[in-house]
Amino acid sequence: MKLKVSYFLIFFFLIFLIDQSIKLLFLNGFEWHSRCVSLVLAINKGVAFSMFAFLGEYLKYIQVLLILGLFVFFVKDKILQKHPAVSGVLFGAAVSNLFDRFARGGVVDYVYWHCGFDFAIFNFADVMIDFSIVMFAYFYFFGKISSKVA
Repeated sequence: MKLKVSYFLIFFFLIFLIDQSIKLLFLNGFEWHSRCVSLVLAINKGVAFSMFAFLGEYLKYIQVLLILGLFVFFVKDKILQKHPAVSGVLFGAAVSNLFDRFARGGVVDYVYWHCGFDFAIFNFADVMIDFSIVMFAYFYFFGKISSKVA
């Protein structure tokens, strides 16, 4: 059990620190542009595609409750124990974006796709959340893999 908690904590802090480090680059003025992708700072006051921005300050507190509720569910249903690394990735990324809301007034986004069509601007944490959801879907639909890998 201690080893699984360690896996969770390692992945949680690894993702959190990587994401916050990248965001600091953009907060300090880094930009890069190409024909299809621009890496440029944007503070997102909403969620995906700036939805729910009208909730203002309430959004971060709603997200605190959602993340805590999800964490309780993961502990209660032993998902965290079965898949500590992927759970660590999910919660590390979610808490990193939540941290932005409290520390910076919105989520720091920076990857902007504009080749052929404009896509929502996003960040590393968003990609890690998507990755963890895909991994959980894989576990659900295609069976279990060794908890050493999960």
